Amino acid sequence: MDDSPRAWYAGFAPQDLRHALADMFALTRPDGSEPQDFHLTRRGAASLFFAGYAVAALSAEAAPITTASEGLVIAEVLIPNDDPKPMPAYLARPAGEGRHPAILVASEIFGIHDYIKDVCRRLAHLGYVALAPAFFYRSGADLPAMTDMVAIRAVVAEAGVAQVDADLRAATGWLKAQGFVEPDRIGVNGFCWGGAVAWRSAMIDPDVRAAVAWYGQLKPLFARVGELKAPVLGLYGGLDQGIPVEDVAVMDSALKVAGKTGSSLHLYPDAKHGFHADYRASYNQADAMDGWQRMLAFFKANGVG
Repeated sequence: MDDSPRAWYAGFAPQDLRHALADMFALTRPDGSEPQDFHLTRRGAASLFFAGYAVAALSAEAAPITTASEGLVIAEVLIPNDDPKPMPAYLARPAGEGRHPAILVASEIFGIHDYIKDVCRRLAHLGYVALAPAFFYRSGADLPAMTDMVAIRAVVAEAGVAQVDADLRAATGWLKAQGFVEPDRIGVNGFCWGGAVAWRSAMIDPDVRAAVAWYGQLKPLFARVGELKAPVLGLYGGLDQGIPVEDVAVMDSALKVAGKTGSSLHLYPDAKHGFHADYRASYNQADAMDGWQRMLAFFKANGVG
């Protein structure tokens, strides 16, 4: 079966596609929708998400990790928020009965593509419910398919801080309501753009027990360190041209001054920005693996595991 969005879109004229999406997002009950109404199945619709890796960052030499879905439940869900159309999200969780800790995965600027989906499956195989919200869905842009970085950043800029933070709270609220989630064991793991989201989640969402930020921007957060209500682990690269080591030092100092002893930063001297992204030229296997283990240990130490 062709899971690509284009396979489904191809059958519609633009105006009909808008109606089809509107029907998909519409309420299904006179008295409002129930959580199960927002689960999309392969029988009902093709994937809402891009099949493949973000074209603008994909390296021809890359050999991305591919994690199987056997033993997992994979779903694409719609999360009610304050928008007329609910937010799509990719979900991976262990199959079977029982509740599990949950990790919300905040994506890079490229949105939900195969790398983010694979990260969710990796976490699910470790016993987590992993949810990756499509924070940029309002734009209607197919971000992973775009190659113009200026255009990509313009789309991302439309998703302002207040909007994204509200969407994140909607997503953690949705997780808490699911019978397969342990509602008091929710964490956030973010990459690049999503790294800053992870930092903010620990400031604005009381449902977040801990957060891990992979090379997320720091400058906008220096003055907000005192707002941290949950611990954050920051993982940064010494060769990151967008986040200088000076910023890491400033944040480290700010955490100490604010008495946020549960939070910390780790700097990989030889790592570039995106060192965990195994589909990019910046991928650093050794540092990615070390960071992954630090992430898992951090979550477990803080009640998310």
